[in-house]
Amino acid sequence: MTPRHEPEQQRFTLPTTPPSVLDYELLPGRVVFTHTGVPDACRGQGLAAQLVEAGLTWARAQGLKVVPACSYVALFLQRHPEWRDLS
Repeated sequence: MTPRHEPEQQRFTLPTTPPSVLDYELLPGRVVFTHTGVPDACRGQGLAAQLVEAGLTWARAQGLKVVPACSYVALFLQRHPEWRDLS
């Protein structure tokens, strides 16, 4: 599964039922990741991590700093120092 960026809705999604999502708010020079959600039946498969990596890759390509308002994104950044330059 490949995350899909939906900029008009300010989110990344994966095609689960219901969709897995990483929501964000775009601010000048920053992206605030506000919510990560994966259906209960799909948890434990690394889907949230896929969404966050897609969001961080996009943020880096856009030259944006990341504000991890979502607790999952904050924990992900703590566990993966290769993304800390975005903070």
